[in-house]
Amino acid sequence: MIDLRAARANPDEYRAAIARKGYAKQFDELLAADARWRELVPRVDELRSRQKLKGKPTPEQVEELKQVKSDLQRLEAELSAAEAARDELLRVVPTPPHDSVPDEAEGDAEGQIVRLVGEPPELVDPKEHLELGEFDMERGARLSGSRFGYIVGDAARLTLALYHFALDRVGAQGFIPVIPPVLVREEAMYGTGFFPAERFEIYEVAGEGLYLTGTSEVALAGLHMGEILDAEKLPLRYTGFSTNFRREAGAAGRDTRGMFRVHQFNKVEMFAYVLPEESWAELERLLEIEESLARELELPYRVVNIEASELSAAAAKRYDVEAWFPSQERYREITSTMNATDYQARRLGIRYRAEGGTEYVHTLNGTAVTDRWALAVLENFQGEVPDVLRDFGAPDAVRTAR
Repeated sequence: MIDLRAARANPDEYRAAIARKGYAKQFDELLAADARWRELVPRVDELRSRQKLKGKPTPEQVEELKQVKSDLQRLEAELSAAEAARDELLRVVPTPPHDSVPDEAEGDAEGQIVRLVGEPPELVDPKEHLELGEFDMERGARLSGSRFGYIVGDAARLTLALYHFALDRVGAQGFIPVIPPVLVREEAMYGTGFFPAERFEIYEVAGEGLYLTGTSEVALAGLHMGEILDAEKLPLRYTGFSTNFRREAGAAGRDTRGMFRVHQFNKVEMFAYVLPEESWAELERLLEIEESLARELELPYRVVNIEASELSAAAAKRYDVEAWFPSQERYREITSTMNATDYQARRLGIRYRAEGGTEYVHTLNGTAVTDRWALAVLENFQGEVPDVLRDFGAPDAVRTAR
């Protein structure tokens, strides 16, 4: 959630920033609900104090106490309603975007293109991943429904090698490997900002109060929820491998062909807890790690600074790394990294010890590798495999049984 105290102190600045995400109305409603709550608190406190009398009350005082009790019940109900309204709006209002976040997109990107790296391969009639690797979508649909698939044979070996490659490289950068739970309680989904804004994308286990995560960011953020961390031990960096689940409710068109946008996928995720003054440098560090993986695999890519209106509730700034997909003749996202500043930490209650008390940490996350990387490798190399991946179990080339 946002820092309400800071928002009260600088309402115009906060409103202008949050308006860039399209939530100016909700921010105004939040300040109004907060003002109403703050107005009622001293009135309720005053009535409560008037109930405390020393000695036996006089008949006049008895009558007065009856009126005080009636007024108090009414104001307590109003206070409770004002507090509920304020807290509900706090759940909705997003973190403000950083000043460096653009408000307009460039070309076909969802923001401003920061840089282009590498040259797309010159291919005549390039094959798409469904022709290059064995991805059985028909049997996947028969088993689980549309947009589920099997990754088979050499394609599976390539995909597994990518996970091993990413875990090795990210681990060398000081990230502690974690295999986290993929079923979490609602407080974790709320705490990371996926609820309420993205609830429609999440699978729920009926009757259990548990949700399937769409990224191990949720579990890695929840690893220290409710804790006070030692500042001397920060930054804390983790890398999680997990299977993830998303409804992809709004997806349509070519994105739903093959394995490009499916309901179940695997991912290696990076997550960092840092001191507030270090979070923007950490964001650039995560981006550099993502780019280094793409460069090592010789994938042509571009970096996009995502525009404010496309940012999630938790993101103050997000970069996407988009690889070239020859079959689509366009760049498509293969990683994203974002700085949530103290938004997730406030919702999850994660602090660190500072002089004079405790402060909220800043949290960041970034994708290392997903299944989609295998599709990018297949299409850019048309079935051949970069040498580096053979050290992690990939075949020399991906062949199909067809």
